[in-house]
Amino acid sequence: MSTEQRPVIAVVGPGAVGGLVAWLLHRAGEDVVAVGRPATVSAIEANGIELRDTGGAAAERFGTGVERVPASVDVPEGASVIVATKTYGLDDVLPGIAAARPAEVLSLLNGVEHMGQLRDALPGVPVAGASIAVSALRASPSAIDLRSPWVRIEVPEPAAGFASVAALTAAGPAVRVRGTEGEVLWGKFRMLASIALLTSYWRQPVAAALSEDPELTEALLSEVVACSNASGVPATTRQLVETLSGVPGGMRTSLQEDLAAGAPNELDALGGALLRIGAANGIPTPAVERIVSALSVA
Repeated sequence: MSTEQRPVIAVVGPGAVGGLVAWLLHRAGEDVVAVGRPATVSAIEANGIELRDTGGAAAERFGTGVERVPASVDVPEGASVIVATKTYGLDDVLPGIAAARPAEVLSLLNGVEHMGQLRDALPGVPVAGASIAVSALRASPSAIDLRSPWVRIEVPEPAAGFASVAALTAAGPAVRVRGTEGEVLWGKFRMLASIALLTSYWRQPVAAALSEDPELTEALLSEVVACSNASGVPATTRQLVETLSGVPGGMRTSLQEDLAAGAPNELDALGGALLRIGAANGIPTPAVERIVSALSVA
């Protein structure tokens, strides 16, 4: 498929992740539009999207500066959509996505429960759940601080032919196509839920949070793995420990930062999802419950 034949790529939710994706795609010459709320759209129209390197290594690989990304409150008709909102924002954007009759939809949302909601709202539309690994902070409605030297995206095999996947691959991120949607989503979810819950609970970066209470950490990881296995995605606690050993020790999570700021957050999409999966499959989750209960009243 030539570039001219590809649909416009609409990045819905130009926050830290969505704004970064839109910036990368525009810099690579793709026909991309950032779709957001009126205030965000106004800021992007006035200032463009600025990418700043605060991790010390991203600039050499991706560059920095301002890209004049087109912005709109509406999804263009027939667009190839990349959904990059927070999970709690999905309800707000789904009607607009459905009304645009998109060619395809690639989700970069955290968690594992949102795919049914997407497919129910978009009958007949090719929909796939992918994952993205990056450390980025939305410094303002039009500025993003990239804190990691990597941007890694995993896409399930059924989405290999999506126009958005081809565009992302050409734009610079390390894109890997592998396995089933469940394998892709749970691969990130096991890691993210573990570190997000522990860093938020202890109010510490990753390394300190993992070592603060070894018994609690072990119990939490065992429960996360049990939920993954019950969902049809086999894993072991040892594999999860190995994955977590590769996470930068000084990293903080967005859940941790959102809770500290009293902002809307993804506690339900992470911890709440584990509680629901455990309950549905008869899996005790006392460690998850302890942490979620404490964070819910913090």
